[in-house]
Amino acid sequence: MQLPPDKKVYFLSDFHLGAPDAATSLVREKLVVEFLEEVRKDAAVIFIVGDMFDFWYEYRTVVPKGYVRLLGKLAEITDSGVPIHFFVGNHDMWMTDYFQKELNIPVYFEPKEFEFNGKQFLIGHGDGLGPGDHGYKMLKKIFRNPVCRWLFGILPPYIGMGIANFASRRSRAVTGQTDEQFFGEKGEWLITYSKEALQSKHYDYLIFGHRHLPIDFSLNNGSSRYINLGDWIRYYTYAVFEGQELSLHTRYPELEKKIIRQP
Repeated sequence: MQLPPDKKVYFLSDFHLGAPDAATSLVREKLVVEFLEEVRKDAAVIFIVGDMFDFWYEYRTVVPKGYVRLLGKLAEITDSGVPIHFFVGNHDMWMTDYFQKELNIPVYFEPKEFEFNGKQFLIGHGDGLGPGDHGYKMLKKIFRNPVCRWLFGILPPYIGMGIANFASRRSRAVTGQTDEQFFGEKGEWLITYSKEALQSKHYDYLIFGHRHLPIDFSLNNGSSRYINLGDWIRYYTYAVFEGQELSLHTRYPELEKKIIRQP
């Protein structure tokens, strides 16, 4: 895709709406909606790269309560002709066709390649990629199994959502501190995955979420960059491609120093 003059591509991820409670989530939802309203003016495309919700399950005729401000804004943006792409994360993997039918938003379950102005992009949420984390990779296979999904679906929503919310809280309690640590080039699984991907094809930018830590890391002697989009819980970060270069930013200047950068 060749971007029109003065148009940009925006990337953001990991809102985890619904966590840790309704009041806190609503504040965060309003910030995301405010941001989307601002960028729609010059956006050619918007990518939301997973974990929009802390949990999401589409029953046959029921979807989770809430999030009307965000869902309405997404519909408004796509109705205006600005495309939005969504990659499922580990917290909202149980999507079917609600986004496609109601919001006109394509949904992806695996990393996908895009091209803008001759630049090659590989985009995905990032869960289960790279070495290690074998326990989660096994759970991911189980959760994505159609039988497992069906079994969860026969639970009454009150029970199913209660179980899911408990599991999400446990997950955050385990990873809360490690999410704030940068483990270096060899310790970051998504950097390892990016290097492996670059062995078979050149990408200018490899963009992921999931990690919750904003990272802009140089690969292949600067010819490629690994970008992690951080989150909208602590960092309020997003990436923007302006036609030739991509950069990682935060909504709040005082958080700029927390972005991990390697030129």
